[in-house]
Amino acid sequence: MQFLSDNAASVHPAVWDALHAADNPDAPYDGDTISAGLDEKVSALFGRECAVLWVATGTAANCLALATMVQPHGGVVCHEEAHIEVDEGGAPGFYLHGAKLLLAHGEGAKLTPDAIRAVIDPIRDDVHQVQPHAISITQASEYGRSYRPEEVVAIAALAEQRGLGLHMDGARFGNAVAFLGCSPGEAAGPIDALSFGFVKNGGMSAEAIVFFDPELADVARYRRKRAGHLQSKGRYLAAQIHAMLDNDVWLANARNANAAAAEIASVCGERLMHAVEANELFVRCTAGEREALRVQGFGFYDWGADAARFVTAWNTREEDARALARAIAGL
Repeated sequence: MQFLSDNAASVHPAVWDALHAADNPDAPYDGDTISAGLDEKVSALFGRECAVLWVATGTAANCLALATMVQPHGGVVCHEEAHIEVDEGGAPGFYLHGAKLLLAHGEGAKLTPDAIRAVIDPIRDDVHQVQPHAISITQASEYGRSYRPEEVVAIAALAEQRGLGLHMDGARFGNAVAFLGCSPGEAAGPIDALSFGFVKNGGMSAEAIVFFDPELADVARYRRKRAGHLQSKGRYLAAQIHAMLDNDVWLANARNANAAAAEIASVCGERLMHAVEANELFVRCTAGEREALRVQGFGFYDWGADAARFVTAWNTREEDARALARAIAGL
């Protein structure tokens, strides 16, 4: 009974069908008809014009998006536990040619305008200090917390006031939209670029960089090629994104994962370290309790010395979620 990560989940059948359907000769790279249809489809989803580039990984999506906004002498304000800081192996520094991550605090791994100001206000406007060029927020956050639309709008207002780009790491964007019950456009807000995650949500090897500023997309196309991410048979990545968007598969999958997480959360009580607003649970439990859960067949990651992280996925079986809930309740 696997709760290690939604990255470990299987590929949705609609994605496999789309890959087989795309297995016909077409133009290489991103000149194929399937890739060409992404802009229109994603623009309709968000209710605003955008340009879409596919890449194979979330790390590439985040870094290539930020590289369009940040010069090597600049910096990106992000949470101190953001994925780009903790889990991308220095890739932002590599793709951004040495640009610095400027770390901010925030409850639930979320940023606020005040937290951002605390980082950027002390920076002098001179050549001796790294200047902020962009802000990156994560929807849903590293602790499974979802930004409300008004929270994103407030951060976007600050970004505009200070002349900063605004990027959203949406590795679990679908889970946030499902929790919030709002439109994708409202969940994203007035950002400049979104790393729209599909791999964690039933895709195989495709993520979308959604640029709401076409000039940034023009820059990113060159950077994607230079970074080795312009795949020669790009139609197979585009096909996965289409399959997930068609019939709102992405949203149905996210709802399934969230429902499984809610089932488990219902018995956790004060063990929960964070409110469950997506498909991740952070649960206080001792080493002995974690061992007891593993003996019963549950897979998960330790989270420090006194907690565990459980992640549900689009295909988490209801009986498995209930079994974990019963096991936690019995500790």
